[in-house]
Amino acid sequence: MFLRKTPQANGRIFLAIVKGYRDPVTKTTKAKTIESIGFLDELEKIYPDPIAHFTEKAKQMTEDEKRSGSIQLTVNTDEIMTTDTNDMKNIGFMVLSKIYHELGIHKFMINRERGLKAGYPLNKILKLIVFDRILHPSSKLSSYENRDMYLENFDFPLESVYRSLAIFAKHKDRLILDIHQNVVMKYNRDVSNVFYDVTNYYYHTEDETNLIAKGYSKDRKGKPIIQMGLLLDKTGLPMTYKLFRGNTSDPVTLLPILSEVKKEFNLARAIVVADKALNSGDNKAYNIIQGDGYIYSRSLRGTKADNETKAYALDEKDYRWIDKDHKIKSRIYPTDIGVTNEDGNKVNVSINEKHVVFYSAEYDRRSKHKRNELLSKASELIASPSRYAKAESYGAFKYIKGMKLDRKTGELSPAKKDSIPMIDMELVCEEEKYDGYYSIVTSELDMPDFEVVEKYKGLWKIEETFKLTKSLLKARPVYLKKDEHIEAHFLTCFIALLILRILERKTGNKYSAESLIESIKKANVVLLDMNNYKAVYYDKVLEHIDANVGTKLSKKYLSLEEIKTLVAETKQKK
Repeated sequence: MFLRKTPQANGRIFLAIVKGYRDPVTKTTKAKTIESIGFLDELEKIYPDPIAHFTEKAKQMTEDEKRSGSIQLTVNTDEIMTTDTNDMKNIGFMVLSKIYHELGIHKFMINRERGLKAGYPLNKILKLIVFDRILHPSSKLSSYENRDMYLENFDFPLESVYRSLAIFAKHKDRLILDIHQNVVMKYNRDVSNVFYDVTNYYYHTEDETNLIAKGYSKDRKGKPIIQMGLLLDKTGLPMTYKLFRGNTSDPVTLLPILSEVKKEFNLARAIVVADKALNSGDNKAYNIIQGDGYIYSRSLRGTKADNETKAYALDEKDYRWIDKDHKIKSRIYPTDIGVTNEDGNKVNVSINEKHVVFYSAEYDRRSKHKRNELLSKASELIASPSRYAKAESYGAFKYIKGMKLDRKTGELSPAKKDSIPMIDMELVCEEEKYDGYYSIVTSELDMPDFEVVEKYKGLWKIEETFKLTKSLLKARPVYLKKDEHIEAHFLTCFIALLILRILERKTGNKYSAESLIESIKKANVVLLDMNNYKAVYYDKVLEHIDANVGTKLSKKYLSLEEIKTLVAETKQKK
């Protein structure tokens, strides 16, 4: 607070004690009258030096306010809000800011800013679109429009956001390596085994580019897609990713990303854990030649599994029961794998491989339940084939015989004029034999059987991660068409994903990512008067975050200065 001396038209000076504050809408400095005192010439009849007296009073009022921890508010009940008024601001983003700065992303981006003639605020832009990707996932334009929701300085033009995307893409690999090094130092990253898988993201376009192309889509939407290979460390924290053209088959994506990671991340030896889609001779050969290992699942159903492998799995000989619901056995045997030679031809190479078969009663029950759901739908398809779209029919259709599916139109019809569609019970009985069993092959001949299984079970982390990026982070559908913009989009999704995973880890995995996001979104403050705010939400999740992350979101009343101090604390090196 300070003393304001206002000259009047008649030459007299009016004194008032006012309080300065920054208007959150106009971003300009304003002042509000706290106490009207009077005209200077009249006050001189009462006080020897009115200026000195009331200057000291203003100073004392400021100190009393700070000491008492209370503020006085004056409310004008007739005040009208202007259009687009939004006095609600988010302070929960401080949780994300804490991890963002622990990862050293701010240093990396600020260093890149210094070499740019255009002077784009890369760090501020990246922070905004990463934080908003977590809290309000949408377009880059939407993130920019949300910038005033955060009590952080995101003051830059929209053009800077779009122009920065190409710069983010250019420095993507170096940034991810820098982040990796910080994760190693701050979170003791374990890369003794890594998880790898591939997924795809669809586009609302029919145009193809260097990255966008039609291929096998896990979503079966028939849209052009992009393939993404993602690598996680042993604890499930994302390590890196690589984008591939949509028509790239899954098995050929592993070698490029793994060779780059081995070189750039300086990994001595890694055991790759992946599902059966990555189980190819070339991948196995590469793992072995590079001195690495692998743990891959292999199919027991259908034509992809040979009869000898199926017979071994179903033969009760040599199984060891771990408990009443689980049994396991293994063997080491020579296996021929097809490897592509320098001429591009496939040649057979013999290697020793460990084959582990594991049975779980719970997996048995889940398999039967899932099949029964598909059989129920298959029965409905037979009765009313026109009721279902093509995408809904694929899983159930394989259990129907005597019916054909038009791959282009999705229409179902009898296979022949006189054929009667029915459930293929022969297929059902064949599949039921293998319910509860899964087969794993590994290069780790001396690794205990149960450890092989446990490492493979860790693959659920990457499956859950893909679900998280597609649902909570809404990484799809993608609308960008330029390769560098696409790369920047997935980079921001990757950083957002890593921050979320670290937050889950910091809070002991007590709450789901969805619960953490919802509580952080609700950690808002509302403007009371001038620079004073009132927090409106605090729950057990935020309490747990405060205790484990080091943020301070529980205070009910905060000044803008206090909020700025709390935000600044998230940026400090501990």
